[in-house]
Amino acid sequence: MEREVRVREVEELSGRSGTTRFVLRDDADNEYTTFRDRIGREAIRFRGKRARIEFHEEDRRGFHNVYLDAIGPAAQPSGSSDRPEGHRDTQPADESAWDTAVEAAPWIIGTREPQEAVPPEELYERLHPFKELVADDIRRAGAEDDEST
Repeated sequence: MEREVRVREVEELSGRSGTTRFVLRDDADNEYTTFRDRIGREAIRFRGKRARIEFHEEDRRGFHNVYLDAIGPAAQPSGSSDRPEGHRDTQPADESAWDTAVEAAPWIIGTREPQEAVPPEELYERLHPFKELVADDIRRAGAEDDEST
């Protein structure tokens, strides 16, 4: 089955046997589970965003399980191509920049394995300037592309 959802959260849980289970929760409080690392990691990238998911349901030992089989970007909302020519939405640049900043976080904070948790305010203060530089670079590259066409 397929469905478009807004991914509210993705929880990564380690089992006693060493397996990792990912639980995706959408805005309607539905839960989808996967034990496949690739799908779970991809689901994490969609936190707070709309996504198209594929899943199947299974009744087992008295439990109803919903398994996440695939996740990808949601279809563009209808009317998204109705923007005036030359109009750029800044949201994708900011989202991409935050994704890049989070991926670069170990290098920005100076360690891949911190001895203790970095307070959220400090982490934000360190990542935000980098995110702004990346977002500006994305927007500038987009503007150059517009000028060359």
